[in-house]
Amino acid sequence: MTSDADLGTRDPASDTDGWVTVVSAADRPAATDERPLSLRRLVLQLSIAAAVLAIVVGLAGSALSRRIAENQAVHDVAETTDVLADSVVQPSLTDEMATDPTAAAALNDLIRTRVLSSSLVRVKLWTAQGLVLYSDEARLVGQTFSLDEEGQTAFSTPQTQAEVTDLSRPENAFERSQGKLLEVYRPVWTPAGHELLFETYFRYDVVSQRSSQLWRGFVGITVSSVALIFVLLVPIMWTLLRRARRAQLQREALMQRALDASGDERQRIAAALHDGIVQELAAASFAVAGGAEAAAGRGEAELAEHLRAAAATVRTSLGGLRSLVVDIYPPTLRSAGLPATLRDMAATLAGRGPEVRFDVDEAAVARLSLDQQQAVLRIAQECLRNTVKHAHAGQVLIALNDQAGVVTLIVSDDGSGFEAGSARPENLGLSLMSEVASGIRAQLDLRTAPGQGTSWRLRMPA
Repeated sequence: MTSDADLGTRDPASDTDGWVTVVSAADRPAATDERPLSLRRLVLQLSIAAAVLAIVVGLAGSALSRRIAENQAVHDVAETTDVLADSVVQPSLTDEMATDPTAAAALNDLIRTRVLSSSLVRVKLWTAQGLVLYSDEARLVGQTFSLDEEGQTAFSTPQTQAEVTDLSRPENAFERSQGKLLEVYRPVWTPAGHELLFETYFRYDVVSQRSSQLWRGFVGITVSSVALIFVLLVPIMWTLLRRARRAQLQREALMQRALDASGDERQRIAAALHDGIVQELAAASFAVAGGAEAAAGRGEAELAEHLRAAAATVRTSLGGLRSLVVDIYPPTLRSAGLPATLRDMAATLAGRGPEVRFDVDEAAVARLSLDQQQAVLRIAQECLRNTVKHAHAGQVLIALNDQAGVVTLIVSDDGSGFEAGSARPENLGLSLMSEVASGIRAQLDLRTAPGQGTSWRLRMPA
């Protein structure tokens, strides 16, 4: 067993071996910063959200608008072809033109002056058998080609058909230099009812231009809509933020009021115990001790022994009650400081426990926050309780100093010690010390062995 002399000369904090970490400083994550949102941060978040929304809507709308633009352009050129067929071409057809390319050549001046334009670059007039009766490209006139599916459909089901021109087909050999084209089919009829196929070729730039127009309009609507939403959200979020701040201040005020009320009540109870029951028990202890001495003076030895035992019981109860008063409200921690509070706590052990010695560095105490000082007090209390209850120690050392920039509390006794592995987490005292150490992000270590005393070490960031 460690001797009193050894305890007086050994510095447990300077030893490096034998310590078992009970609670690591990393066991509890750092507290998150729960600052309330500021208006600047709120506006920034809304701006980022609006930008992301605009990008997402823009990318999704780009593909959609191009498809809509293409469909709209196809619809526009189909309508243009219908108008030209109904108002220009069909009224100029004769029955002879249904079979004679030479007769159909009479359409040439009309087509070139009233149909062809910078966007409409080719016109063809077909029979159902694929004979080209007329084209502004004279080399195609009189040639026969197989009609594609859209052309055949336009004959079998009279309607306007449109598609991107397949420039690889032989009947489109003279259009390849024009670039990408959009062709439209629709039937026309001669006065006698002969059905012919009127075909127009438009530059695909029409689709691109229409797509650009729709896209610019879409972007304008998107940006203005997002901006409007943003403008509408800012005052709403500002109102909510003000209400949240007001509610937070109210909660903080209520919490502070509750803490103040709790502290006042603890102080009232501690004062009532100290000024009432403690004083009465102290008086009773003196009275019983005086009675014991009087009985002994009269030669009543048995009565004197009983009275001495009763006085000792009262003193023990008085010590426990004083310890309870310190637990409920340590009045000297704020006023007199941690060293005085530790000595007051140790004074409650006088006459019923080991001798308590102190080695407290005032400069190290000054580096601790109030929460850390309260943690030191609670852990020192629990260590002393365990020592009195289990260790059968003769001396206890309470040391608080600065070890290489880390404030360290050591509570070491020369008692019986125990196997370090037998310290179970569910033990109430150990659980309490672990929770306290974790609460201030400190490291709690234990070093003990049977017959070698027990040392607790609390290492705190200053």
